[in-house]
Amino acid sequence: MFKKILIANRGEIACRVIKTAQRMGIKTVAVYSDADRNALHVRMADEAVHIGPPQANQSYIVIDKIMDAIRQTGAEAVHPGYGFLSENPKFAQALEAEGVAFIGPPVGAIEAMGDKITSKKIAQEAGVSTVPGHMGLIEDADEAIRISGEIGYPVMLKASAGGGGKGMRIAWDESEVREGFQASKNEAAASFGDDRMFIEKFVTQPRHIEIQVLCDTHGNGVYLGERECSIQRRNQKVIEEAPSPFLDPDTRKAMGEQSLKLAQAVGYASAGTVEFIVDGDRNFYFLEMNTRLQVEHPVTELITGVDLVEQMIRVAYGEKLSLTQNDIKLTGWAMESRLYAEDPYRGFLPSIGRLTRYRPPEELVTDMHVVRNDTGVYEGGEISMYYDPMIAKLCTWGPDRAAAIQAMRDALDGFEVEGIGHNLPFLSAVMDHPKFIAGEMTTAFIAEEFPDGFDGVALPGDHLKRIAAACAAMHRVAEIRRTRVSGRMDNHERKVGADWVVSLGGQTFHTHIQADRNGADVTIGDTTLRCESLWTPGDPLARVSVGGEVIVLKVGKITQGFRIRTRGADLKVHVRTPQQAELAALMPEKSSPDTSKLLLCPMPGLIVRVDVSEGDEVQEGQALAVVEAMKMENILRAEKKGRVSKVNASAGDSLAVDDVILEFE
Repeated sequence: MFKKILIANRGEIACRVIKTAQRMGIKTVAVYSDADRNALHVRMADEAVHIGPPQANQSYIVIDKIMDAIRQTGAEAVHPGYGFLSENPKFAQALEAEGVAFIGPPVGAIEAMGDKITSKKIAQEAGVSTVPGHMGLIEDADEAIRISGEIGYPVMLKASAGGGGKGMRIAWDESEVREGFQASKNEAAASFGDDRMFIEKFVTQPRHIEIQVLCDTHGNGVYLGERECSIQRRNQKVIEEAPSPFLDPDTRKAMGEQSLKLAQAVGYASAGTVEFIVDGDRNFYFLEMNTRLQVEHPVTELITGVDLVEQMIRVAYGEKLSLTQNDIKLTGWAMESRLYAEDPYRGFLPSIGRLTRYRPPEELVTDMHVVRNDTGVYEGGEISMYYDPMIAKLCTWGPDRAAAIQAMRDALDGFEVEGIGHNLPFLSAVMDHPKFIAGEMTTAFIAEEFPDGFDGVALPGDHLKRIAAACAAMHRVAEIRRTRVSGRMDNHERKVGADWVVSLGGQTFHTHIQADRNGADVTIGDTTLRCESLWTPGDPLARVSVGGEVIVLKVGKITQGFRIRTRGADLKVHVRTPQQAELAALMPEKSSPDTSKLLLCPMPGLIVRVDVSEGDEVQEGQALAVVEAMKMENILRAEKKGRVSKVNASAGDSLAVDDVILEFE
């Protein structure tokens, strides 16, 4: 077996590979840019080599720098992770020329499947069903418009070397093709160093389901079931699960067998993923093959018990697969939620900064429950603007789908992240959504169910009542602590009242508390709820049994109450005496400042261009500026008709959130 491998990647996937290598007794080498000098993967590896500036095109995707790191450390093999150089045939060729093993497929398979146009032709020849589209490269926007008209709208503009949603746009008419084509080319060039584009028909109401394959260099191969990846935003997966709630055994078998045929047609070896679009009648169409480890591979590992990274290493070393198709059993259900550094309350725009608090739920493995968190960050670390915004993958397993969902709900509620915007509330909202619970989702789920974006969850009245009871009991504990500290009264119990008015979520609850040593009975109207918890004032997380049901609350202190976050809701909970509540009702609400005449930068990022000048008249929907952050270009548009009075930024400027780009009359 290899004695030392280098991981040509960063973040959570580098940490993931290091864990398996360590378990196998293999030494590891990390590479890092200036931005990642103190990163977790650098800390975990046995050795680390600096490879350049923060920008990926000056560090992580520079083949010569990776090769230098290999020579410096004497690594015998390289695992590329995903993204960066993982599907770059030139990198695989450079390793081969150096006599270093590539922990991935042969160069020919990367070339054949890494190019989406070539891969579709091979898939058709292998008898795999494919989506209609234009198989040739597109030179410019005019040609893209002509081809799109022939295929029929809507169409998908895709980078030939793309992946992870980069360089990808859906266009519903000519104007969107013209605008999206250039933006996609720019993203593709920045992310992959390859701006070639192609176009295919966009299948409406689709499900995105993919098959995991594993092949060795001796002609053996297996498929390890499927993953449902339909919960997507901007063509990037957010939640994945295995198996799919939609497939039946016959469809699973047919998709698996076709996937293996495709792999065999290109002499594939290593782990790979064949992606399909599946319609409502379970007809499936080949999209692409990813010749690398997939981001969502943990859910497959959880239902099969197969460590895919270990298998990749063994295949690269020349070993035969120890598994046959009959050995592959799908047991239970697994969920994966991608934690992104992005603010769901600001249109999911990227967020950067220091993780002032990062406390994932405890990882555990039992016969009925698994919690796994693949991460590449730590408390106190920095989230950079230079890389993908995903910072962790929270995974749960249960004996069935309902159990896996409930385990995920509990794990999300217990995941503490502070210092940056993040999508934990949105992930919680999806877990409680009726369509998701029923398994009735397509790739349009987020667009259809959250058409106006995400503004938090409005919890039902019975849930608000339980939170009100919990907060009343917690406030009583905090008041007792306060009177003890002040020393104003020996008998502090008599000083703290029993009647409290709790306001949250637009509702008001009048509560009466009768406490004992083990908890409190909180009466709200005709209902009395028993509240018990080990929470003490200052704890950021509270697990409270309310009426026999445990709820998990993220707790922050505000004047006369708490900021409570749970199940996707972000609540200001005020707990007041009856007299305070009467006075609070008379107080005027503070209004927000008027920013209607300003174009504010919605995220930390780099101004790519400003499309207007002082004095220009703009129309509603007109593109005003482009901001790049975390490898994505974001077009900022006019919300209404107006005239530009001042331009405060220009191309190349780095801006923070809410910096003023333009002012209007």
